[in-house]
Amino acid sequence: TNEKDQDDDQKKTTKKKKEEEEGSTTTTMFRWEKRQRFKEGLDVLLREPTTGAGSVAWHGKGDYCVSTSPLASPSRQVVVHRCSTRSSQAPLRTTKSGDAVQAARFHPEKPFLFVATKTAVKIFHLTQQKLVKTLQTGCRWISDLDVHPGGDHVLLGSCDKRVAWFDLDLGAKPFKTLRYHSKAVRRTRFHPRFPLLASCGDDGDVYVLHAAVYADLMKNPLILPVHHFARAHAPTMPGHLGVLSLAFHPTQPWLFSGGADKKLNLYHALL
Repeated sequence: TNEKDQDDDQKKTTKKKKEEEEGSTTTTMFRWEKRQRFKEGLDVLLREPTTGAGSVAWHGKGDYCVSTSPLASPSRQVVVHRCSTRSSQAPLRTTKSGDAVQAARFHPEKPFLFVATKTAVKIFHLTQQKLVKTLQTGCRWISDLDVHPGGDHVLLGSCDKRVAWFDLDLGAKPFKTLRYHSKAVRRTRFHPRFPLLASCGDDGDVYVLHAAVYADLMKNPLILPVHHFARAHAPTMPGHLGVLSLAFHPTQPWLFSGGADKKLNLYHALL
C-alpha cells in the first residue's frame, strides 16, 4: 500500500510539473474563490501560488482578462482568465528566459493578444496558437502597452523616456517616436471613445495629446499636444517615482492619474 501511495504521489508530482512547463493548467496555477459579498454578479479572488500579477487587462466583451507576471517562469508569465467558466490558461510557450513580459493587451475585435517583453512586442493568434508579428521597438526597456480601439495602432511607453506609436499597416517599426518626458515613462493610454492619448512618467508630469486616426489608409494619424500637467504628482525626493498609473473615463473626456505621492487626480474638459 505504501509503495502504491508513493507511486501515486510521484505521478501527481510529474503531472503537475508537466502542466506547469506546458502552461496549460487551470487549477494549479490559480485558485478561484467565489465569495458571497454581492447578491448578483461574481466576486472572485484569484490567487497565484508563487508570484503576484504585474498587470491586468480586460477584453472588450468582459468575459476574459489577461494578467502578466514578470517574476513567474517563462511559460506562466502570461495567463488568460475566463470569468464565466472560472478557468485560467497560459496559452504562450515562446517566452525566453531573461526576456520578461511587461504587459499584455487583447485586440478589440480579432483573437489577437499583444505581449510586450522588455524590448519587443509580439502579436499572437490565440485560436491558431501561433506568432503573427513581432514589432521592433528600439526601446531598452518597455514599461507599458496599449492598443487603439480600432485595433490597428499600438502605443508603447519605455523606461528610456520614449513614447512609441506603431501603425500596424505600415510595418513593424514605430510610425512615430515621441520624446517629451524627462524621465522613465510609466503608462500610456488611448481613450476608448475620443481622439486622445495620455502618458505619464517619473518626472511627475502628465501629458494629453490629440490623436486622430483616419479611415483613409493614405492619411497618417494626426498627433498634436493638448495639455501638459506639470508636476501633477511631484516626486518627494530626487530619484523617486512620479506618476504610476493612468486611466481614461470610458465615455467622458476625463483622465485619472495615480502617483507615488498617494494621491489620485482627475482631469476633465480635455477636449
